[in-house]
Amino acid sequence: MGHTQWQYSVNGGKKENLLKSRPWEMCSSPDCAQCPGAYKAKQSISNMQNEKKLQLYIILYGDGKRWTRRVVTFLHSHVPIMNPHTKIVQQWNKFFVISCLAAIFIDPLFFFLLNADRFRLAYVAPESRVVGAGDLVDDPKKIAFHYLQGYFMLDLFVLLPLPQVMVAVAIPRSLGSSAANYVKNVLRVTVFLQYIPRIIRIMPLLGGQSASGFIFESAWSNFVINLLMFFLAGHVVGSCWYLFGLQRVNQCLRDACAHSSISSCKSFIDCGYGDGIHRFKSIPSWNEWINDSSSSSCFTTSGDFQYGIYEKTVVLTTDYRMLRRYLYALFWGFQQISTLAGNLVPSYFEWEVMFTMGIIGLGLLLFAMLIGNMQNFLLALGRRRLEMQLRRRDVEKWMIRRHLPEELQRRVRQAERFVWVATRGVDEEELLEHLPEDIQRDIRRHFFMFLRKVHIFTLMDEPMLDAVCDKIRQTLFISGSNILYQGGPVEKMIFIVRGKAESIGAYGNKDPLSEGDVCGVELLTRYLEHSSVNKDGGKIRFPGQRVYSTRTVKCLTNVEAFVLRAVDLEEVTKHFARFLRNPRVQGAIRYESPYWRNVAAIRIQVAWRYMKRHSMRIRTPSYHCFNDDPGSLSCVRVST
Repeated sequence: MGHTQWQYSVNGGKKENLLKSRPWEMCSSPDCAQCPGAYKAKQSISNMQNEKKLQLYIILYGDGKRWTRRVVTFLHSHVPIMNPHTKIVQQWNKFFVISCLAAIFIDPLFFFLLNADRFRLAYVAPESRVVGAGDLVDDPKKIAFHYLQGYFMLDLFVLLPLPQVMVAVAIPRSLGSSAANYVKNVLRVTVFLQYIPRIIRIMPLLGGQSASGFIFESAWSNFVINLLMFFLAGHVVGSCWYLFGLQRVNQCLRDACAHSSISSCKSFIDCGYGDGIHRFKSIPSWNEWINDSSSSSCFTTSGDFQYGIYEKTVVLTTDYRMLRRYLYALFWGFQQISTLAGNLVPSYFEWEVMFTMGIIGLGLLLFAMLIGNMQNFLLALGRRRLEMQLRRRDVEKWMIRRHLPEELQRRVRQAERFVWVATRGVDEEELLEHLPEDIQRDIRRHFFMFLRKVHIFTLMDEPMLDAVCDKIRQTLFISGSNILYQGGPVEKMIFIVRGKAESIGAYGNKDPLSEGDVCGVELLTRYLEHSSVNKDGGKIRFPGQRVYSTRTVKCLTNVEAFVLRAVDLEEVTKHFARFLRNPRVQGAIRYESPYWRNVAAIRIQVAWRYMKRHSMRIRTPSYHCFNDDPGSLSCVRVST
């Protein structure tokens, strides 16, 4: 896209807010159609004129009562307008996705910076996407209003430190009281209520539905993220299982207290931070509660209370080692998600049944989404190999059906293996077709730099050379095969890229060929001759319709080459006949042409013979003979 297509002005111009933002406006996306291509020059001009405006304002109105403007300017310079296509924003999004996954474990205020930056992140106007890629909006007021209408309320709810307030304020006040169990339930509900919007905000980022596109583009990064999501699900399920198990133990103790005659037994269930035990020892009913069989049976799985899926939790709650409790809960979560809770038999408790159903649903969701993505990733790694195996199987069946001899089958297998090793199953032509034309042209120029080794190609202008490059195709030759053979028609030009070959003449003389060498140059000369013109403007006609090779070109190793077919070469020479009027090209054509070489050789031979005869006449003396008398002959030497 040319720079003239971007309509920028220095004052109030389009994208001027991005031009003021320095590195945050630099677009790193290869497919961006909205970012300025000449922002650096505009930025310097804009900064100079802004400084002049500021100096003029100070001269006219003074510098007083401008502290608010200074504060706003300071904040504006430190929180610039950010282009969603920049590399910095994409890396920032990666950081936030990873921090969000980690934050669900430790629950810090990880959304604060994200919410602050959202007021400065440019966006593409939806109404402008009807034609093209849309218009990038960088006006600060429009950006802020757009965010307020979007995810602002959801992000604000996620930002609120509700779990922290519950842990720091509500729970300490209720510990050791009868409301402790109720407050714990409220804390659990609060945490889960904030989990849902956080997952809603994370999933679009993982799916690539953000303003900056796909955050994690490589397959390995997606594999790691999917693995972290599976680890997160196991962590959540295991933590919930341990928490619900504690609640069931608490309920068992409450039922035992309700059926016993021990006074103040409910106060013994929650001992606060642990210091309440010393206070309980002075109460007479404390020893009765400790020795009560009903309360003691709550810490064993052989009691009357039905724990269901929480039987392992009963023993785990009495272990004081935090690491052991967490690791076992994490293992339990992984196990149940992987098996879809297949080994769980819940009790008749309603919430326990619903929790088991939730584990099954979560496991199915993970297998459908995350495990499915991981499977696709693993299949993608071996997709090329699978394609190769399927092609080999098809080739084997085809050779059997056609009853090919063993020697020919061996050569076919060898060629298939070499093609796979050389291309790795990637079709380069298909890849190039989906790229813009200017990129295709530059790539082909890079690929076919060896064309400059042909003398005639060095004289061609860029359009004709691009047309030639567009017609060249890649091909492969296996060891022992003949690229050209003596007496056979030359139907293509071959540019050797990798491998070794040899050219064998009619008398057995051999010339080595390797990387950068060319075969079949006479084909190019022939078509250039038939397309060349003389000084009068008429085309020069030469006899003969086909070019026959005078040498045999044989592959010594597997050869990778590019081929220019005769049909394509003829088409190029017809379209660029004007180029052939160049005297330098005419001279190069006649120098490389076998026809002109033959004509020149004949004329040189004729001239040499004439000169030889003339020199012999000069060197040989002449005599004039006459017969004076009958029977006698007299000769006189005549000088010349």
